[in-house]
Amino acid sequence: MQPVLWAAGGTGFTFLMTALGAAMVFFFRKSIKDSIQRVFLGFAAGVMIAASVWSMLIPAIEEAGENGKMGWIPAAGGFLLGVAFLLLLDIILPHIHLRSDKQEGLHSSFKRTTLLILAVTLHNIPEGMALGLSFALAGQQGNDPSAFYGACALALGMGIQDLPEGAAVSLPLREEGLPAWKAFLYGSFSGLVELIFGVLVVLIAGSIQPLMPWMLAFAAGAMMYIVVEELIPEAHLGDHSNIGTLGVMGGFMIMMILDVALG
Repeated sequence: MQPVLWAAGGTGFTFLMTALGAAMVFFFRKSIKDSIQRVFLGFAAGVMIAASVWSMLIPAIEEAGENGKMGWIPAAGGFLLGVAFLLLLDIILPHIHLRSDKQEGLHSSFKRTTLLILAVTLHNIPEGMALGLSFALAGQQGNDPSAFYGACALALGMGIQDLPEGAAVSLPLREEGLPAWKAFLYGSFSGLVELIFGVLVVLIAGSIQPLMPWMLAFAAGAMMYIVVEELIPEAHLGDHSNIGTLGVMGGFMIMMILDVALG
């Protein structure tokens, strides 16, 4: 039960950070400047890359090794399954990215606002899974406080990048004509997905503990798909793309420091 409460607390924190960012819609009407948006997108990419390596893949390899298995097999296999899972969702789920007018996924008659929300939901699924699995792993290694601190570091890093993400969702929805309160609710809802998947994956991990290395690598693959498919390309749209690059480097460095220092 303890890992479930930890996961609920960690993903609850990221949800609150998303809601706090979404609350910017009550103070600003216009969207964030493109240059600032590129920095935020790059920062999120850097955080997710570092989290995929330090918080997911390395623990997956170590966990498999402790069970007397070759670490690279579940790491590579789970990673590929995570990529395939997000690729499938990307193909099936109707969505539209914040800085695009082109609908992706299966054709639908959904409103643009709904498609924007679905795009962010797709983004947040692997983040919630990663947080849940980190706390599940910490629960399984109850005598090792560093595992818990590492999961907390991941929650902190994810929360930092969710703050601007909440604003990046709610402000465009406000520009689409939604009332401020509704744009806030939709922006906050995008973070609720992390809490739901974080808790669900802990419940699943408790019953299939031998598959934990595969699940950790799965979350890493899913996050890396989002990074390469969405975040980095969008961080480099327009002129002066080096701003997005610096955002990636900053996010990677901060998440790496948090994970190594607290883990």
